Amino acid sequence: MKLSEISDNAGSRKKRMRIGRGIGSGKGKTGGRGGKGQTARSGVRIKGFEGGQMPLHRRLPKRGFNNIFALDFAEINLDRLQDAITAKKLDAGKTIDAAALVEAGVLRRSLDGVRLLGRGELKAKVNIEVHGATKSAIEAVEKAGGSVKILAPKQEEGEAA
Repeated sequence: MKLSEISDNAGSRKKRMRIGRGIGSGKGKTGGRGGKGQTARSGVRIKGFEGGQMPLHRRLPKRGFNNIFALDFAEINLDRLQDAITAKKLDAGKTIDAAALVEAGVLRRSLDGVRLLGRGELKAKVNIEVHGATKSAIEAVEKAGGSVKILAPKQEEGEAA
């Protein structure tokens, strides 16, 4: 076998179809686009148009809404809190709040406040100030000898309390 004798397998490369090059090519005149009108043109098809019938997306009822007043809390579980205390990122003697969690790198940002969740086990006695907590999380902290203080959610500037 010589280098000049090497070739691709039969059928591995296919020539592209040249459309609109006369009737003899089999793809002449309309170029595979059918007849005339909107669908033969490029870029002007109406999406969801059903020939004058009421489209499906308008026949179906609307559902749900987006609550613009909903608060977005950063959530943290007890096991993550315990890992940070064990790794000496957080000082169990001081009050743990949103700023301390962000500074320690446990949370990236506090968003509208921090919410404490009850997954995992807490061994250290800690005083925590958060904007929300589950019942199981509060029980676990108090069982370990600590306390949870629930803060009011952050108020926007100019809002009456």
